[in-house]
Amino acid sequence: MKELKKILLGCGFLFLLVSCKTNSDQLSNPTPSPRQLEWQQMEYYAFIHFSINSFTDKEWGYGDESPSMFNPSDLDTDQWAKTISEAGMKGIIITAKHHDGFCLWPSKYSEHSVKNSPWKDGNGDLVKELSESCKKYGLKMGVYLSPWDRNHGDYGSEAYLEYYRNQLRELLTQYGPIFEVWFDGANGGDGYYGGANQERKVDKRTYYNWPSIHKLVRELQPNAVMFSDAGPDIRWVGNEKGYANQTTWSTIYLDSVYAGMPDFNCFSAGQKLGTHWVPTETDVSIRPGWFYHQKEDDQVKTVDQLWDIYCNSIGLNSNLLLNIPVDRRGLIHPNDSTNLIGFGKRIKTVFAKNLMGDSYSKSVENLTDKNIKTYVNSASPVELEFKEARTANLFVVRESIIEGQSIESFELEIRSKGQWETIYSGTTIGNKRIIRFDRREVSGVRFNVINSKAAHPKISEMGLYFDVVAK
Repeated sequence: MKELKKILLGCGFLFLLVSCKTNSDQLSNPTPSPRQLEWQQMEYYAFIHFSINSFTDKEWGYGDESPSMFNPSDLDTDQWAKTISEAGMKGIIITAKHHDGFCLWPSKYSEHSVKNSPWKDGNGDLVKELSESCKKYGLKMGVYLSPWDRNHGDYGSEAYLEYYRNQLRELLTQYGPIFEVWFDGANGGDGYYGGANQERKVDKRTYYNWPSIHKLVRELQPNAVMFSDAGPDIRWVGNEKGYANQTTWSTIYLDSVYAGMPDFNCFSAGQKLGTHWVPTETDVSIRPGWFYHQKEDDQVKTVDQLWDIYCNSIGLNSNLLLNIPVDRRGLIHPNDSTNLIGFGKRIKTVFAKNLMGDSYSKSVENLTDKNIKTYVNSASPVELEFKEARTANLFVVRESIIEGQSIESFELEIRSKGQWETIYSGTTIGNKRIIRFDRREVSGVRFNVINSKAAHPKISEMGLYFDVVAK
């Protein structure tokens, strides 16, 4: 309770003390639901920003854009899915409706959609085409439906909420299984609003009646996780740079964050004694912008930059949602696809072989079998020595998150040239921690848990790897 009170006072949220119980159940270690666990194992998937903004050269449309502007000449969702699959990603989340209100599917509740565009003479359904491409290439499908709608005349009233739920129902019933539903935190401001051309503000905590929306998703897509700044299943990492916090807890206090709240980063790292399992998702674009802009064709992140983001997101107990702005033709630009495929090859090459496989330790099998259900207790140091030294520069460790997150701090030692040396001291682990170090000839690894919430913290995986590209 003292930790909670200190954090809430420091962030100006003393009122939250009323909603945070302190019984023994609240102090137990929260664990992921089956849907959260399945999502966490995906680790890396794509965001696609493509809509009317792709043709207006804007990031946020005002809502007065004519559907006639949407007319991709060579749209090919198979090209998207093939590229994303080769990049090593496991799914795609599409911006089915951004803040401008333009719908990429022929919604029967709106005229501001592809059905009134020249693309395919108004007979197209981009969401359907993408769902078919995802199935073809073995990818999971997710949808982004902006709560804010700068086009709709009823936004800000009760009538809009019914409209929003109707559109959500369309997306969740017409396109097969959905793995993630993405709710943006941008809510309210100036807009077209059916010709009103005014500013409309809403109470971000209460206006949308989030419990009713969450209930609808659970009914229609029970295996889908929901993302927003606050969850309920996944929360925002707190920035759009691609970097999670060095200390990242998957647990947060009940009601300590909400979508669009100020000072969100007060809680973005989570809390050690959090009451609910709501892990982070790290969203970042491969370009400076989220939508396509020709002027950014030479500003695509390199393979090295993407690798750094990978290690500082997935490698810091977060999932990586990498955005790809599809161009006006309806294709992933060659500059993006080249770097994405190169990045996928980098990941595959680095993790092709776990160099710890021939350790003398009997526990090595449970640590290298890639099975999150097997583990070793790490109350005492986990020490693995090898028959022969091997060149390495990267170490991976995972907690058994099926039973929650416990480790607060740890040290990593390696044996090189007959000497043990501490090469890294860290805090949380959670689903995965990636540690990069200078190239060494390694003949042993020793992992020490320094502090833990649990008396017997559980490690489900360890890996030693060699990234030939790194120094």
